[in-house]
Amino acid sequence: MSFLRARAMPVAVAFAIAVALGVSGPLASRFDHQVCQAAGLVLSSGWAWACFAFLVGYARRSKIESGLLASSALALAVVVYYVFKFLFPAYPGAQAVPFGSGDELISKVLVWGAAAFVLGAPVGLFGNLARTPGIGGLPFRLLVPLTAFVETSARLEAEAPGQGPLVGITWQVIRSAAVVAFAAVPVHALMTWRARRGEPGAGAEDGSDCLTRHR
Repeated sequence: MSFLRARAMPVAVAFAIAVALGVSGPLASRFDHQVCQAAGLVLSSGWAWACFAFLVGYARRSKIESGLLASSALALAVVVYYVFKFLFPAYPGAQAVPFGSGDELISKVLVWGAAAFVLGAPVGLFGNLARTPGIGGLPFRLLVPLTAFVETSARLEAEAPGQGPLVGITWQVIRSAAVVAFAAVPVHALMTWRARRGEPGAGAEDGSDCLTRHR
């Protein structure tokens, strides 16, 4: 029973967060206020969803579990996102059916749900590989801040000028935070590596860890 609970709990938590993520973006966008609109944009952005799949994979020890749980949770978030947008208008008083028809909803759910399921697996696997201590996991730990920087830079150039100053400030803050995180992750990895090298028997432990990982 405890084994089943240990297996089911992470799945339930991941799916619950997926539902919350799928609802939060369009829910915030329903309100005709700049702060809500900015929050809706952030919560609906690609880097935030990639971060979710990455963290799901990071939380699991098994590479297979990381890929499967990340892909299924991300697909669920996409389905919830489009269903919520279909059922509720973007603003108070807007059209009740934003997509125009149920067929369009089904099309979007199938296309983007399938894309999320396929792309969620490698992102979840990258999250699992980011657990590797030291330099080995460093490239994978840099993926989320790099993705956030690239996306926010593109949005600042293409979208921000027509969406008000608060939206532009929001993307600027996220891009700056991504730059800080991108710089901080290697520094943290270097400090951790140096601290481990200073510990007695670190070389023997590192060697045994490598052998264990390659068995």
